[in-house]
Amino acid sequence: MTGVALIVIGVFVSFGDRLPLRLGRLPGDIRIEGKSGGFYFPVVTCLLLSALLTLVMWLFGRRP
Repeated sequence: MTGVALIVIGVFVSFGDRLPLRLGRLPGDIRIEGKSGGFYFPVVTCLLLSALLTLVMWLFGRRP
């Protein structure tokens, strides 16, 4: 099961630019560009992935 999840994550990372929902470039992510460099913090992406992973762990972690 873990191997399948890693393969799916790898496919999303590989084809991330072609997907309609670009993780890491969502509205609300902080990006500050300057002359000598930049700062990027994906706030909304982190929240979305955290909620999604929490839901998955909750669904698969329940014992009957």
